[in-house]
Amino acid sequence: MIENPTREEMGKMLKKSKRIAVVGLSNNPERTSYMVSKAMQESGYEIIPVNPAISEVLGVKAVKALKDIEGHVDIVNVFRRSEFLPEIAKEFAEIDADIFWAQLGVENEEAYNFLKEKGYTVIMNRCIKVEHALTK
Repeated sequence: MIENPTREEMGKMLKKSKRIAVVGLSNNPERTSYMVSKAMQESGYEIIPVNPAISEVLGVKAVKALKDIEGHVDIVNVFRRSEFLPEIAKEFAEIDADIFWAQLGVENEEAYNFLKEKGYTVIMNRCIKVEHALTK
């Protein structure tokens, strides 16, 4: 069963975090991933687009995979379908980021259990922009 941290705990995590890698960030302004990432960027977060299909978005050069990011990542925010989460969770564990965050409507118990067993903070089926707005 997937258990998320409390809203208060999520708020503390968001206050502490600076760098968000966004897996599946689209360069289409109509897409949710674009709108949410733009809002987070405007709130002062560094956004790192992770998408092999685009070269840049929101004025930032995109990387093909999480392992291509230089430096520490606080949050990996995932905008991919739920069935892709186990694969992304393995990549996440390799870069040792702090928080695995799957967007609203995205959750996978296999990925959740894999990351929790390794001691990671995992949030699924929550919108980072909504949580940020509700806790700032």
